[in-house]
Amino acid sequence: MTLRQLEILRAVMRFETTMAAARHLGMSQPAVSNAIRQMELQSGLALFERVNNRLFPTEAARLVQEESDPLFAMYAALDKRLKDLREDKVSRLHILSTPPLGHGVLPLALQRFTRHHPRLRSFFHVRELDDVIKAVEAGTTDLGFGLGMSPHPALQMEPLFEGRMVCVCPHDHPLARVEVVTPADLAGHGFVALEAGTRMGAAVRRAFADLHQPFTFTVEVRYCETACVLAAAGLGASVVDPFSPSGLAGGGLMVKPFEPVIPSVAYVFWSARRQISPTARRFLQEIRDVLAQTTAVLRGQH
Repeated sequence: MTLRQLEILRAVMRFETTMAAARHLGMSQPAVSNAIRQMELQSGLALFERVNNRLFPTEAARLVQEESDPLFAMYAALDKRLKDLREDKVSRLHILSTPPLGHGVLPLALQRFTRHHPRLRSFFHVRELDDVIKAVEAGTTDLGFGLGMSPHPALQMEPLFEGRMVCVCPHDHPLARVEVVTPADLAGHGFVALEAGTRMGAAVRRAFADLHQPFTFTVEVRYCETACVLAAAGLGASVVDPFSPSGLAGGGLMVKPFEPVIPSVAYVFWSARRQISPTARRFLQEIRDVLAQTTAVLRGQH
């Protein structure tokens, strides 16, 4: 049976006459009667008993109705979802971010945004930058967030915050008393380095090389968040992006300016091949507001 035939069957069972069912469905009475006859021929079952111009469902008809209930529940849910979308009551937002922003300001912005948009369905994941870029390019993600982006022909990009990398160390570390940390200050202390193959790791190594300062480390890690965890555990100082120390991983750390200055720019980006959705545009304003409130704290690290 088709969905339309099932709809007619259910209407006749509800109203008990083909005339009333026809009015409910916006059909003619002969069309409803013909549909019932066709269903009975197709199924080889008697679906109704006719008594005094009324139609009473047989056990077979009741069984068909019960089995079709989930189909109509799904249909009703889909119809409601489409209506909500038309009225902008339900929206979806797909976000990908690299760890510094994904474990820092983005959760705060998403929490605030969700509070003001309770029917929002969000999909938020933290990935490496190359994976974030690929997903945005493919159109499977509304917004991507990352640090140290280069111009990309398939992406629209907007800088959200322009800062610099910082030095982190425990409060009882000798460098905690230094106003501005340099590569020379790090000599003789344990150092948690970022991988050479990462953008930030390579930038820190260049800063040492430019000052002809030997680059040595105690531990090498891939992510700034990991470097903050290890620094807080006493393995040494580290040079990281300005966002990671503000997260849970940076609890108990001193944050000091690092020179020579290594720029750390946070970007939001989206596909250049598609228009940014109204929901994504509203969330983008939310993240701008959150960054505006936290900028003073981040600037204070410099």
